[in-house]
Amino acid sequence: MEMICKTVSKFYNRTELCHFEETCLRVLSFCNKKSLQEGVCIHSPIIKLGLHEDLYLSNNMLSLYAKCYGVEHAHHFFDEMPYKDVVSWTGILSAYVRNGNHEEALELYDLMMTSGQYPNEYTLSSVLRSCSAMGKFNDGTRIQACIIKCGFGSNPVLGSTLIDLYSKCYYTEEAYKIFTCMDNGDTVSWTTMITSFVEAQSWSRALRLYPRMIEAGVPPNEFTFVKLLAASSFLGLNYGKLVHAHVIMWGIELNLVLKTALVDMYSKCQRMEDVLKVSNQTPESDALLWTAIISGFAQNLKFREAVTAFREMEISGTRPNNFSFSGILNACSSSLSLELGEQVHSRVIMAGLEDDVSVGNALVDMYMRCSHMIEEALRVFRGITLPNVITWTSLISGFAEHGLEQDSFQAFVEMRASGVQPNSFTLSSILGACSKIESLSQTKKFHGYIIKTKADHDIVVGNALVDTYAGLGMVDDAWNVIDMMSHRDVITYTSLATRINQRGHHEMTLNIITHMYDDNVKMDGFSLASFLSASAGLATMGTGKQLHCYSVKSGLGSWISVANGLVDLYGKCGFINDAHRAFGEITEPDVVSWNGLIFGLASNGYISFALSAFEDMRLAGLTPDSVTFLLVLFACSHGGLVDLGLEYFQSMRETHDIRPQLDHYVCLVDLLGRAGRLEEAMVVIETMPFKPDALIYKTLLGACKLHGNIPLGEYMARQGLELDPSDPAFYVLLANMYYDSGQSDLGQRTRRMMRERGLRKNPGQSWMEIRNKVHLFSAGDRLHPQINEIHEKIESLITEFKNRGYLYQNNGDSSYHSEKLAVAFGLLNTPSMAPICIIKNIRICRDCHDFITLVTQLVDREIIVRDGNRFHSFKNGECSCRGYW
Repeated sequence: MEMICKTVSKFYNRTELCHFEETCLRVLSFCNKKSLQEGVCIHSPIIKLGLHEDLYLSNNMLSLYAKCYGVEHAHHFFDEMPYKDVVSWTGILSAYVRNGNHEEALELYDLMMTSGQYPNEYTLSSVLRSCSAMGKFNDGTRIQACIIKCGFGSNPVLGSTLIDLYSKCYYTEEAYKIFTCMDNGDTVSWTTMITSFVEAQSWSRALRLYPRMIEAGVPPNEFTFVKLLAASSFLGLNYGKLVHAHVIMWGIELNLVLKTALVDMYSKCQRMEDVLKVSNQTPESDALLWTAIISGFAQNLKFREAVTAFREMEISGTRPNNFSFSGILNACSSSLSLELGEQVHSRVIMAGLEDDVSVGNALVDMYMRCSHMIEEALRVFRGITLPNVITWTSLISGFAEHGLEQDSFQAFVEMRASGVQPNSFTLSSILGACSKIESLSQTKKFHGYIIKTKADHDIVVGNALVDTYAGLGMVDDAWNVIDMMSHRDVITYTSLATRINQRGHHEMTLNIITHMYDDNVKMDGFSLASFLSASAGLATMGTGKQLHCYSVKSGLGSWISVANGLVDLYGKCGFINDAHRAFGEITEPDVVSWNGLIFGLASNGYISFALSAFEDMRLAGLTPDSVTFLLVLFACSHGGLVDLGLEYFQSMRETHDIRPQLDHYVCLVDLLGRAGRLEEAMVVIETMPFKPDALIYKTLLGACKLHGNIPLGEYMARQGLELDPSDPAFYVLLANMYYDSGQSDLGQRTRRMMRERGLRKNPGQSWMEIRNKVHLFSAGDRLHPQINEIHEKIESLITEFKNRGYLYQNNGDSSYHSEKLAVAFGLLNTPSMAPICIIKNIRICRDCHDFITLVTQLVDREIIVRDGNRFHSFKNGECSCRGYW
């Protein structure tokens, strides 16, 4: 360069000047290619020799300034250019676009048009990119009009840019129309259209475009396959493997961008072994690739492997970026590992990324989830200079998870005051807080805000509203929200089904299946599990078996939630062999699986098998939870195993570090009360670390009735009625206790007192399912179309008892109890060898229990009755409860 400056004075004639001009062009061209700052030394001799008016030289110099010194120096040079053509304007405009100064780029375009210069295809392409980046659709359509006017309508570069503009402004269908009108689409335009479908979440359409691209003779490149892999990750492994095969078939080089896309696809398809194979195919790696691997392990709940990958990343010499730290912090959050999260936090500080908003968001989320205290999360939150919507959402949801719902509401107010607008996940979190405290007023308040801001069109917000209203028992309001939603998905109906089922409305839950079918929404594992639970609650085997068939055909039977639902279904319907078979088909049973099996065995009278299953669970290496011990105590109570039950109760805290809850104490009182150890049961109530509720008094009152302890029974009734004076069960138990002891006057007085207070005994009802139709019977029922035949059947059975000399005392009041009516109906209407399955809403009475026991001595039938307390399997004159109910 110095030699060029020294030799300027030697050029006197025109020939030498032309040679110098040619030399300058060569130097500028070389420096432009290499982005070398030394090239600007040419500027001074160009001015001295009067070559600054050469437009070709000036345009090259403008390009060099833009590349090496930025848009401000380039714009200064542009302003000093004596002559400007379309290349000059395009050069400075492109520099602004590359630098992200899109507003200035649009202003320059307007200045260019007013100067009289006509844009070329490169000018228009640059300014369209600015419109896309800023979402200025109207400006973009104005440029499109200019494209058509200038005759560039068939230009593939401009076509691709227009497709990108329409897609980013959410006009995907219009973008597709532009694409179909292109006669000479190239790889870029086809890839841009595929990208548009991917960004619009039209995964199938994106993939369907690929074979058409091949048929059109347009070869794909690595960016095409990156987008196809992104679509495949949402459609399933088979699609992803097919796209991967085409990558190999086309001989596309496995660069870092493509390798990262493959890693991401296999991660989302839960194929981490393939992730490692792909990542090891070439030695190249960067922070993005490692981050994809770490996030993949975290998403697939392989937290130990995620930490190992993070360490290997550091060992390889690759510095973790903000997304790498966010990924490993998410693994800490999911695994609830506070200690590991704190170690990562220290690495974040050492890397100087504590102020990064994405890392800060991950830290807030980690501390909120992993720590019992919120102070550290708040400290991190306050350290973020400009918290974004994700930061605020993490804080709001964290408050709700810690039971600080009012703080959630206050944070929402502060968020809006700071100028940050909530997104769908923020609103979903705040509605979750409303649901937790069961506040209808707050729910209505936020629903109003959602309608006002037109956020109710978002399906995430709609689903959250459905879940909140259904959780509050406002089923009609939940359905109104569903009707107002532009479209529904499986989460919409799963939320509704789960909440309704939790409230015991099982038949209403099953009716949702029809709405899903009409809405063309397919069940997933979670919704299917809810419907199985509803079938189990109703003990409707017809519907349950249909759902079982669907689980097999759809492949959803491999879901652990569905498999557990099948164990629960068969156990609660009294088919314990089928329950055991369903359990045996689970590859890796979890605690819920074992709990379902234990409950099925215990409630069906297989007490020793239930306790053996508990020991098998422990041998399998699973840690029992509080529900497990509740079931074990239930088994001991219904099997009369008092001492063993006491041992299990003691082991909860001493061996398993599980603090007994009030439900466990109720079971313990029931265990002691059934065995007649009433004083010990009373001591449990007086010494337990909880305030007694009505249920525990009712439990001991039932035991007092059973063993005839009137003074203690009266005391239990008084205590219970003080807590819940409107519960008729106390009056009924007390009255029956008086009747059993021969004090009928006190029994009648108690009944009269109940009626005077406007209380009624819960009417006994029984139902059974025959050929997918449920038949309901109530005590004293006279409305059933076969009622005369049913009564005749009962009378004939009682007559046969007397003829055979069976000891049975016919109690006139119980002759038409609902379970007797159901048994007679079953004998009349079911095949002679089929078991009769009956569901009863309250506990079976002694007279009906004796009646059904004797019936199975007369007929070779199994009669299964599920009452409000347990299962009774009657066969050959015996019951599975062995009289201990």
